[in-house]
Amino acid sequence: MAGTDIEGSNNAYTNGSIHTSNGSVDDKIDELRRLLGKSDDDPLRIVSVGAGAWGSVFAAMLQDAYGHLRDKIQIRIWRRAGRSVDRTTAHQLFDVINSREDVLRRLIRRCAYLKYVEARLGDRTLYADEILKDGFCLNMIDTPLCPLKVVTNLQEAVWDADVVINGLPSTETHEVFEEIGKYWKERITVPVIVSLSKGIEAELEPEPHIITPTQMISRSTGIPMENILYLGGPNIASEIYNKEYANARICGAEKWRKPLAKFLRQPHFTVWDNGDLVTHEVMGGLKNVYAIGAGMVASLTKESATSKSVYFAHCTSEMIFITHLLAKNPEKLAGPLLADTYVTLLKGRNAWYGQKLANGELTLDMGDSIKGKGMIQGISAVKAFYELLSQSHLSILHPEEKKPVAPVELCPILKTLHKILISREVPSQAILQALRDETMNDPRDRIEMAQTHAFYRPSLLGQ
Repeated sequence: MAGTDIEGSNNAYTNGSIHTSNGSVDDKIDELRRLLGKSDDDPLRIVSVGAGAWGSVFAAMLQDAYGHLRDKIQIRIWRRAGRSVDRTTAHQLFDVINSREDVLRRLIRRCAYLKYVEARLGDRTLYADEILKDGFCLNMIDTPLCPLKVVTNLQEAVWDADVVINGLPSTETHEVFEEIGKYWKERITVPVIVSLSKGIEAELEPEPHIITPTQMISRSTGIPMENILYLGGPNIASEIYNKEYANARICGAEKWRKPLAKFLRQPHFTVWDNGDLVTHEVMGGLKNVYAIGAGMVASLTKESATSKSVYFAHCTSEMIFITHLLAKNPEKLAGPLLADTYVTLLKGRNAWYGQKLANGELTLDMGDSIKGKGMIQGISAVKAFYELLSQSHLSILHPEEKKPVAPVELCPILKTLHKILISREVPSQAILQALRDETMNDPRDRIEMAQTHAFYRPSLLGQ
């Protein structure tokens, strides 16, 4: 069955109070409904496409906040069918259920507990879409969510959606939204899309340029960029669902970013709006690149605070340098942008991957989709940024050698990560050698160079 019904939200799952400093839940939803031209008898339809950790948590947060208003809003999540849950994960899932009385009671009440007992005994195979209906994300088993309406048929999920949340990795965004575009050809109204994806892809023809997830969505569907936004911030999915205080920025056209910021804001989740879509989305991809290296440094130095801070200084200077190539007046690496970078380097899945790679628990041959974690987007982003910044026709003047060089030559950390992860020329230990290179300049020099020279290359964004 493609779709599954859920119970209305109740106090067991409510995430935040009904009234907030930004107005009542009813007022916020009514404002967004008016902007979208919804009639009184037509519910606002929101669908999250992709059921990774952040996509699932985002849908669950909306369900917790607004799910009780069933006549005004419908929230659903799409994920592919057929992904089975292995025996080890089934055991872990059973333990989680029995350690949480509220979850156990909920499953018993919904007559859903027995299947987890059978899976624990090996008498039944569970599927990812099946357990998501009960509030369990395959990439985040230890953090039970509220029940969700799960749809496995993509056309059914999106054809009448008013707001679409892109929870897919950048490597899958183009393919899935190209299919969605076919279902939207005869639409009269234009949906609004909020992308959570933090990755970057590169194309070298006809001219080298990057493609951000929002650009992929626009190209694949024909939806104008003014209706596509990006949301990012220092967000660890499980911690946000457990109501650790967090903040984020939603970036894009003013028409949509301001009402959406208000709609998404919750007592423990502050959402600000910002007009610089390019910088935030590029930084979202870059932080995953450098988070892998941060994990390596942490593992190889046994969590040395000094080494990690040295790495942080160098990698953030490279990030600033790169964004000045891609945006004319990029947003400063401060506030939520800096916090997003910090938390990703500290605890995100890409940093986790770097740690496991450095200590030998993972190998490159295992690929970039890791059981229990999902897609490690930093790997493809390393390749994309390296290929882009290696192009000789983008050359800039080397500050010391006074000769033209490709931009990547001024990004030694990025070069080293490419040698470790992509060309596989050197082991993980090379990241420390790069940090300890006596010829490496003060990170401040790279930042000053970026801020005082005319680096901006519109062609790098396909403009």
